[in-house]
Amino acid sequence: MSTGTRENRLFTALASLADTLVVGYDVVELMQTLVDSCVDLLDVSAAGLLLADGTGQLELVASTSEENRVVEAIQLSVEAGPCIDAFTKGRLVSVPDIEEGPDRWSEFVAVARENSVRSVHAIPLRLRESTIGTLNLFRSAPGGLDEDDAMAAQALADMATIGILNERTLRAADEVRAQLQGALTSRIAIEQAKGVLAHTHRVPVDEAFAMMRAYARSNSLPLSDVAQGLVDRTLIF
Repeated sequence: MSTGTRENRLFTALASLADTLVVGYDVVELMQTLVDSCVDLLDVSAAGLLLADGTGQLELVASTSEENRVVEAIQLSVEAGPCIDAFTKGRLVSVPDIEEGPDRWSEFVAVARENSVRSVHAIPLRLRESTIGTLNLFRSAPGGLDEDDAMAAQALADMATIGILNERTLRAADEVRAQLQGALTSRIAIEQAKGVLAHTHRVPVDEAFAMMRAYARSNSLPLSDVAQGLVDRTLIF
């Protein structure tokens, strides 16, 4: 851990994570900042972050060492270990001594031992009923986190959870805005195309719209594409 009072370093880390709540931040940098801060602030030798993808499958997205990546990878491969349990159960899993883990963790325990991991503290990244991943803290000696470290780790995990969910919300909002803008743009083209067909075929606007829809359906084309083609004069019928 670096010098300076732990309280000051914790405040600095939380402030750094809070900065990510503004528009345009890099969520990958957020996650790496989180795991780096954990190693700097807490009595742990390594930290990793697992996040669930769109199908609910966990993926390793940040780590403080290659050895830690190996330990995380074996859990994902065999789908067993404290970090997997923390995610699936949505609750903290603290293992002061991995040698006392259940038999179903045997493959994880063997790899962890080879990579100097002796204890694990896995914190679910959770907001209300939504669990999106886990923050995983590894120690090279048996023993759990003391109360202060456990509270600090939870605070960092909570801040990161808010940041990650905020990024997803912003991204979803951008997609919705893009879809709405696309719909508005298409509607303008459709109105213009109706006028084009009504003029060229000397028919009422409603009939022109029916013609356009019929053409789109018979040719398996999006109505917006047909409309834009009529407006651009790249399509004539």
